[in-house]
Amino acid sequence: MTTPGKTRVAIVFGGRSPEHGISCVSAGSVLGALDPDEYDVVPVGITRQGQWVLTSGDPGELAIRARKLPEITAGAGVEVVLRADPTAGGLLVLDPTEGPRALADVDVVFPVLHGAYGEDGTIQGMLEMADIPYVGANVFASAAAMDKEFTKKLCAAEGIPVGAYAVLRNGMTLSETDKQRLGLPVFVKPSRAGSSFGITRVDDWAQLDAAVATAREIDTKVLVEAAVVGREIECGVLEGEAGGAPEASVLAEVRMVGDREWYDFESKYLFADEVCEYDVPAGLPDRVTRQVQEYATRAFTALDCAGLARVDFFVTPDLDVYLNEINTMPGFTPTSMFPRMWAASGLEYPKLVNRLIRTAVQRH
Repeated sequence: MTTPGKTRVAIVFGGRSPEHGISCVSAGSVLGALDPDEYDVVPVGITRQGQWVLTSGDPGELAIRARKLPEITAGAGVEVVLRADPTAGGLLVLDPTEGPRALADVDVVFPVLHGAYGEDGTIQGMLEMADIPYVGANVFASAAAMDKEFTKKLCAAEGIPVGAYAVLRNGMTLSETDKQRLGLPVFVKPSRAGSSFGITRVDDWAQLDAAVATAREIDTKVLVEAAVVGREIECGVLEGEAGGAPEASVLAEVRMVGDREWYDFESKYLFADEVCEYDVPAGLPDRVTRQVQEYATRAFTALDCAGLARVDFFVTPDLDVYLNEINTMPGFTPTSMFPRMWAASGLEYPKLVNRLIRTAVQRH
């Protein structure tokens, strides 16, 4: 039952996307940051097949061990479903011995879900239908930010520079004109995916078909992007409180060390302590820092985002700034840059989580 005076928050994690394991790690960090004196927590894991289960919520079970990511399985807990009736609210427990029974109403949902079926507007639409407040962007913003083609188009329309790219829809191949325009190397990636899944660096056009096939294992729509020579810079954005303007964090820079050429999935999550170095704040001139922060908040507004976002950029040796992508539910793992940037900006992890939950309830 709900404890008087506490906010009942459902942490939803796992999911059907290839980013299932990263979502679990992010959720473990969020669960560990929630003050039990302030919150009643309902930890809901989603299996790779899409089944919702009520889990123990033990952060220790959601950590990376021996470079292996955690996973939610059907046997992890009792099955639950979201009650889509907006007059009912909350979750329904499908107890195999007692039958269906109502769980107390949920005040807010924190969908710590990355990628498809979580960060793309699908669960946001379901929560809208159930009239339940939730952390993060709405249906449109989630879908637009998830699709890199439309992120680029919307941001370019707002005057934010983006690099050269081409879109290959199902059955299309890259034209010779586009090859000349983009040059080599290029990065081939699914249009709607995250955590660097399905991305290939192509240094020879003979590698292109295989790279496109790899990307299409995740999404039928593929982006071919000209490589931008420059530094990888990230900026966190938070929805303003009490109707205020969105706020930008200090910037972070990701630098590769060793023989890895780019920031792929393994570099981000499995070998980060060996192949990456992070500068928070990034060592950029003040003018460039302000430019990146301005572009980040403008991108946040252009896509009609809410709650939070991490906006990624390239900064060239000539100090030109190009937008790379936007993440409306960035990672919350121990190595994730979003909470690191806000901690360096004066908002420690527990206060960051509290603010996200508070603004979600206020917005609703």
